[in-house]
Parts: sequence; C-alpha cells; structure tokens
Amino acid sequence: MRRLYFAYLIIFISIHVSANVLVIEGKFQSKNIYIQNSFAANGVGFCATEIKVNGNITTDEVNSSAFEIDLTAMNLQPGQKVVIEISHKNDCTPIVLNPEVLKPRPTFEIVTMNIQSNGILKWTTKNENGSIPYIIEQFKWNKWVYVGEVQGIGSPGNHDYSFQITAHSGENKFRVKQVGLGATPKVSAAIVWNFELEKPNYMLTKDHKQIQYSMNTDYEVYDAYGAIVKKGFGKETDIDNLVKGKYYLCFDNQVAEFNKKK
Repeated sequence: MRRLYFAYLIIFISIHVSANVLVIEGKFQSKNIYIQNSFAANGVGFCATEIKVNGNITTDEVNSSAFEIDLTAMNLQPGQKVVIEISHKNDCTPIVLNPEVLKPRPTFEIVTMNIQSNGILKWTTKNENGSIPYIIEQFKWNKWVYVGEVQGIGSPGNHDYSFQITAHSGENKFRVKQVGLGATPKVSAAIVWNFELEKPNYMLTKDHKQIQYSMNTDYEVYDAYGAIVKKGFGKETDIDNLVKGKYYLCFDNQVAEFNKKK
C-alpha cells in the first residue's frame, strides 16, 4: 500500500475574538500565559477587563501593561483542556505573547510494539498528553525516512495503533515519533523486521532516459549537491529531463552513484 506524504501544519491552539472577548483554547502544559495589555484607545484605563479560565473568573491583576494568567495555581491536570476568555474594551485587543505553551507535548510511553507477518506495524502506548500525530519512519539509505502517520488519541490510558508498512529486502527498521511543544521530538526505540524479499537491481537505458529496476521499489534521486530531483515508487524512473552529471540513486535499501551522459 502506497502512502503519499503531504507536508502540513497542525494547529493545536485556537484563538478568536467575539463580542469583545478574546478566547484562547488548548491543553494545559504546566506553563502560564503572558498577555500584553495596552491602554484603551481613549487613554483611560487598560484594555483587558476580566479573565475567565474554564468559565471561572480569575484573580489575575489586569490593570497593567502586561500581566500573567497563572494557570499553575488552578489545580489543572497536565493535558487538561483549557479555555481562557479575556474580556476587553471594544476599541482595543490584548495580545497573547506565548500561545504556543498550550500546545500538547509528546509524553507517550510504548507498552508493546510488533510487526505482524502481513506487514502491519502495531503499537500500544500510554501516558499521552495531547492529540499529536504519530509519525512512522523507516531506516534506509542511511537515514530515517517518513513513511506515514496516525493521529494520536491524546489521553493517558492505553491506546492501540496500527499502520501498513512496505518492507525492503533484508533487515528493516521502523520507529514512531511525535513532535509537539519544543524542538526535540519524542522517539520510540526501533523495531527490527527481517523480510524475505529478493534484492532488486537497476540499470540505465542506453539512451540515458530511464532507470529501470528488476521489481517495484521506492526510489529517490539526488544531484551532486544533495538536492532531491526524483522520488517515487515503481519499476522505472524517468530521467530524460535531468542535465548531464553525477547523481545518487537510493532504492530498496541501497545507495548507488551514476553519471547521466546524455
């Protein structure tokens, strides 16, 4: 089964303004929210007038140019849904300085992980702290390669997931990871699966217009500067539009070098 990858941005935080109320929604991550609070347009008083968290009015001091919404003092549980309502005057809007702290963080723990004989990767997790996609990666061509993803459920209990993988010849390695708040993803240990598959070969046609493989395979072609110029799956790669020069071919679990001469 082939899966096409489309890069996209997942929005975990909702911010909108309605009837002089700025609403911020997300998940509690044990951090507070900071607000830039300007003067009202008429110069009398400050913009924000009242703060509610999950429907409850807070005691946060709003009569200053900047203030903190103290979520850590509200007995919230990590991962709990948070809805912040900031009432304000109708001629100004407060600015949320750090909305990203309501993004979920990857906290999952792997309970079990295995690959069945039909190529289904299955894993069970616990202690999730927000609905973040699980990214499935396969190690080949001397790097971890994206192969697909499954949306995480996001609650603390045990959850079961599965994904149909495509194996290459020889030893296969797979792992899952999540990327949330912060730059460091949380990654599972790799699982190894040895698959009895004939190793494919390749050849350039005499006119240097195609690369042909002995069987269907994933492939990527890079130029001499490391930029990817071709990517796909099949028994051939059209290279007629490539300029002359040195290229690197990744297919199956192999890396080869070739020169396009025509």
